[in-house]
Amino acid sequence: VTGNINSLRALKCTLTKVTIICIRIDNGDLPVHGDFMDLSDFPHLKVLSLKNTSVKGNLLDIDEHHFPQLQSLSLPDQVYGGDGYKFQ
Repeated sequence: VTGNINSLRALKCTLTKVTIICIRIDNGDLPVHGDFMDLSDFPHLKVLSLKNTSVKGNLLDIDEHHFPQLQSLSLPDQVYGGDGYKFQ
C-alpha cells in the first residue's frame, strides 16, 4: 500500500481494523502518509495502527465525537502526542 490514508475513505462504512506497517522505499521515505484524523469519522473502526508510516496529526484534535468505536490506537512519533513523540 502506498499513498495517502485518505484513500481509505471509500471503505469508511466497512472498516473495523486498519493496521499499516511500511518498509522504507529506496529514498528512505515511508510510502504511506496523510493525517490520521481523516479516519476519525469511520463509524465501525475499532483498531487503528499506523506506527510505521509517515502519517501526521495532533492527538489534541480528537473530540468526543471522533473515533466513536475505537479501542486501540497506535501512531507514529511525528504525530503530536503519538507513540515515541518527544515533548519539548
